[in-house]
Amino acid sequence: MTELVPVGRVGRPHGLDGSFVVEDASDDVERFAVGARLVVGEETATVVASKQAGGRPVIRLDRPVERGISLSVPRDDLPPAEEDGYYVFELVGLEVEEEGGRRLGVVQDVAPGVANDVLELDTGHALPLVAQCVLDVDLERRRILVARGFTTGD
Repeated sequence: MTELVPVGRVGRPHGLDGSFVVEDASDDVERFAVGARLVVGEETATVVASKQAGGRPVIRLDRPVERGISLSVPRDDLPPAEEDGYYVFELVGLEVEEEGGRRLGVVQDVAPGVANDVLELDTGHALPLVAQCVLDVDLERRRILVARGFTTGD
């Protein structure tokens, strides 16, 4: 099977017809439109009902699904990122280096924040995903260059 990219997770039920809230939902609302196909566990399911509730997608699939299970799409189904752009999931596993060459660690997760997303590194560092901090993302070299002054002990 091709590489899968998570676009959400089955959340709490919404109503009595099998609909549920999509937790950690992709910003691309078309991912949850009627007729969209999602990989749920290891099988494909089709969205048969879709709406918004409280700013979050609420969908029903063509089959019952277990709460907490990941909703994914094949990576090949994603449109190309904008020029000099990237998808957030592509940052996981990249080496993070500070200006001057100091190694800070490897991105373990990109956590959503109130004001901005946060790069969580395997060394315990947490760096804001903002232009003042992240100077360059080089997917080919698998490296992120960050400005000095964003880690403790600087």
